[in-house]
Amino acid sequence: MPARIMIARLLPVSILLPALFLLHGCGAGHSQTPSASAATAAVPVAVAAARLAPIAASYVGTAALEADHETDVVAKTGGVLLRIDIEEGDTVRAGQVLAELDGAQARLAVDEADATLKKLRSNFARSQELYQRKLLSQKDYDQLRYDLEAQQAVYQQKVLALSWTRITAPIGGVISRRMVKRGNLIQTNQALFHIVDMRPLLAVLHVPERELGRLQPGQTAHLAVDALGRHDFTGDVLRIAPVVDAASGTFRVTCEFDHDSGVLRPGMFARIAIVYDQRRNALVIPRSAVVEEDGRSTVYVVVHQAARPQAPRVPGGRGQARAAALPPAAVEIVRRVVIRTGYGDGDRIEVLTGLKHGDRVVTLGQNNLRDGTAVTVVERAP
Repeated sequence: MPARIMIARLLPVSILLPALFLLHGCGAGHSQTPSASAATAAVPVAVAAARLAPIAASYVGTAALEADHETDVVAKTGGVLLRIDIEEGDTVRAGQVLAELDGAQARLAVDEADATLKKLRSNFARSQELYQRKLLSQKDYDQLRYDLEAQQAVYQQKVLALSWTRITAPIGGVISRRMVKRGNLIQTNQALFHIVDMRPLLAVLHVPERELGRLQPGQTAHLAVDALGRHDFTGDVLRIAPVVDAASGTFRVTCEFDHDSGVLRPGMFARIAIVYDQRRNALVIPRSAVVEEDGRSTVYVVVHQAARPQAPRVPGGRGQARAAALPPAAVEIVRRVVIRTGYGDGDRIEVLTGLKHGDRVVTLGQNNLRDGTAVTVVERAP
């Protein structure tokens, strides 16, 4: 009988203990404030502020630089190369003597033609006197005159052939390549040197036909070469092809860069930006802040949200009064905003709608964000 009384007294206690533990667990959960739970779950992000800045709209392409004027210097006659007056890298002017061939045979030919010419001149002078005295027929007189004119042409041809033994530069520029050595036997039309005129240099872009209405001759073109670091060279659009290549759907745009720096070289691979429009006060953000989702451009904007913490409950209801006395805590969250973009310039992009000046957009860490996610700003872009 005492055992049954003992069991009856312990039974309510065994039922009440789990209930008390359950209530304690619920009370502990309510003791955590929203700001504290948000702080522990905040995602670290980098942000940048939307700002007003000038931006330029441009088409960017790549091309190899090429000289507008370059040519091979060829021999117009044959012979042994006796002298070379220049070397690779030398700057020459048009008409300057570059080398000389053996001209002994050509000089003998000139002397022979000159002697024959003098003889014919003497004969023609005597024939004029006989013709005036009616002692020479018209036919014989005309024949002597024709022979003299023909010999004069032969003499001039021999003199010209002698001048060809002196190799001259057809254009001014830089000797980029020497293809012969002294003592070589040179053949007619053999290439001896290659001359490149460094000013101006051209860059030919193959531009998609959708840009045909935007690009015009005279527009500014900016050139950058990776091998030269941060150097920027300015030129302009020289000409635009009037037709579009049906096979590739592109048209040729030729840009001209006339400079005196001496650092650009034909054959260099360059990036060229042709500016076709500019805006002075555009709202711009870093391009890394834009996320393309479902065909729309979106950004995550960091905003402040106030959250009042709740103090732990205490007997007598004093916890309610303490919670009301605490100041609200600021929590930073993100809002997903759809924007409409405009021009892009390097790592910046223009925003037409969706943002205002000063809005903070996330530039790093978007993959872990959803609308309303709490964040912690760890880096601010300048």
